Amino acid sequence: MKNSLAIILLILTATACKVEKFKDIPYLDGNANAENPALNIFKPRNKKKDNPVLIFVHGGNWNQGDKKLYGFFGRNFAKKGITTVVVGYTLSPKTNYDGMAKQVAKAIEWTKENCASYNGNPNKIFLTGHSAGGHLVALVATNTKYLKDQSIVKGVILNDAAGLDMKHYLEEFPPTQTDDYITTWSENPKNWQEASPIYFVNKNSPPFLIYVGSKTYPSIKVSNERFLDKLHEFQPTVQPIILNKKHVPMVTQYFFPWSNRFSEIITFINKTNPHKD
Repeated sequence: MKNSLAIILLILTATACKVEKFKDIPYLDGNANAENPALNIFKPRNKKKDNPVLIFVHGGNWNQGDKKLYGFFGRNFAKKGITTVVVGYTLSPKTNYDGMAKQVAKAIEWTKENCASYNGNPNKIFLTGHSAGGHLVALVATNTKYLKDQSIVKGVILNDAAGLDMKHYLEEFPPTQTDDYITTWSENPKNWQEASPIYFVNKNSPPFLIYVGSKTYPSIKVSNERFLDKLHEFQPTVQPIILNKKHVPMVTQYFFPWSNRFSEIITFINKTNPHKD
């Protein structure tokens, strides 16, 4: 146990030395507080002024989670030369999926306008999210109601994303007060479709990289399969990367800087947007 703790502390110390962190930056008007969410930025300590930018949105079933829990994600990507933004957003029951998506869109637009101050290139912005966060980034990247300029997003990495077809899920399992689902989704099937990224994928959607855990929840497997079928109409070469993991380990794997996920995602970023300003 002591040896394991020592290794973890060594990893954290070594990583922190290569990264600058900027905490609780409000991206909406006003100060950062519970009603006005903020973001954290992890800036590489390199001399480059045009690092790619990766915006991460956490999961938590749309009613849980906190950006402060994901410093390991920001630090480890920044250590590898990616300016990383970890977004906080208002959760259900204080808002619904639409309010969350609007906040994520505002965070993206804020990043576009300000990332150069953190050595990020505003023309190399990518999105990623785990679980509910995967749903939110997919929705914002595909539904044109959220971003004024859809071309901001150069690519999307989905990590065991939930909710990609909420209409299909809620038709089978209608929402109840459990997990605040009535607040999040309403009882109106029209809203369920509006909440589902699968119905907005089109020829102009950004490139996708998709991870799914082989031991994840059945609903997530089904949702990703349906989403991928639709995506193949426009991006036929996309194949999911299936990992032998449960749902939560799909995100905690980023704690370890030697994970293959870093090189895979950086390859995707470089291939999708190869050094263009």
